[in-house]
Amino acid sequence: MLKKILFHNFRFVFAIDYWVKRRFTKGGMLLLTGLVTAIIFGIDTRRSFAYQLVAILFTLIIVASLSSLFFRANFAIKRRLPRFAMVGKATNYEIQIQNNTSFLQKNLTLSENIHSPLPSFEKFLHTQEPGHQRRNWFDNYVGYPRWIWLRRNSRGGNVSSQALPTLAPQSFSETTLTMTPLRRGYIYLAGLTFSRPDPFGLFYALHTIAVPDKLLVLPKPYPIEQISLSGTRKYQRGGVYLAMSVGNAHEFMALREYRPGDPLKHIHWRSFAKQGKPVVKEYQDEFFVRHALILDTFVHHDAHENFETAVSVAAAFVSTQHNQDSLLDLMFVGKQAYSFTGGRSVTPVDSLMEILACVEICEDHSFDYLAGLVMQHTSAISGAVCILLNWDDTRRTFIQTLKNRGIPLAIFVVTSQSVNIEAKFINDVTVISPLVGF
Repeated sequence: MLKKILFHNFRFVFAIDYWVKRRFTKGGMLLLTGLVTAIIFGIDTRRSFAYQLVAILFTLIIVASLSSLFFRANFAIKRRLPRFAMVGKATNYEIQIQNNTSFLQKNLTLSENIHSPLPSFEKFLHTQEPGHQRRNWFDNYVGYPRWIWLRRNSRGGNVSSQALPTLAPQSFSETTLTMTPLRRGYIYLAGLTFSRPDPFGLFYALHTIAVPDKLLVLPKPYPIEQISLSGTRKYQRGGVYLAMSVGNAHEFMALREYRPGDPLKHIHWRSFAKQGKPVVKEYQDEFFVRHALILDTFVHHDAHENFETAVSVAAAFVSTQHNQDSLLDLMFVGKQAYSFTGGRSVTPVDSLMEILACVEICEDHSFDYLAGLVMQHTSAISGAVCILLNWDDTRRTFIQTLKNRGIPLAIFVVTSQSVNIEAKFINDVTVISPLVGF
């Protein structure tokens, strides 16, 4: 009950703090601090004359705030966002501004508004922020640092405000904003705000323009050495069309009657002309190298750092795939089991990175669900990279089954706890400790 009351108070305090920082300049903040101090010391009007200072400071604030009502603005704006950004890497993007008023616009500052939904009470209770072990017991119990982290994480990035040059009437201008993404996934941009201080330099007049947009933030690849997997070509059932996509040669086998769904380019036109009915060329299915990238998503939200590191390790492998002459199947479990194929001409590697940018923790299924998905494809897999979040009996059995089927493996276990790797696995398993802000 107490935590629920505190949770709602956090929202109230944060809303006031956000409004004050958005509306008051540095000089205005100093004046506001003086006003609060004068109110405290001016309660007893018989012993102090601080109440007179309260009247003066309060009047200045009222006059400054009323001047914001006279801010007349009419702007047309347009963003030029990059295709995607990367966690922790500053990204610049251009803003085009059209001043549609008939007078000069001076002392303007442009800031970005990022959609940031408030965290739910359930998420607040069951999520631990990175580094919470190093906080004192009071902060961990009350949870305000955790609430601030959840709020910042839902926001997804920081964008620095930009002072604008004087805009002439009916003029066009461009400026650049810099965003630093704080997490992977989509960042939703709500609009842009023009702010102008009052003549006293205390209070900002604001004019917000709704310009909804979104930017995809890719995970930052983990700094590991390039992974090299061995493996031979394997038969791909019905893989003639896939083989054609990846550029492998295929051999003509025979002619047969047309079947619904056959591509027109396979029609043998001479036989069609002789027999008066469609005849198609049949090709032999191909053999080629196909690797699997198996991502463990089964972990509690309190191991957030471990999961993010695991996604970064997967991103490191995917980012090197464009230099390899093989296909890559990304397998993981979210709300359901997923398997995406990339590499060569089938699916661009960038598409797999986009998928990794949005992958989430799974708490509705067990690891056996992912194991079942992988076992369905083992006959076509030449090798596999397994990124695990634990080393327990279930995962150990899964790895042993893959080894028994003769599949070359590269195994990474991401954990902050010490694990005991058996001698028969020790040369294949790499234990990685989660890194924060690497």
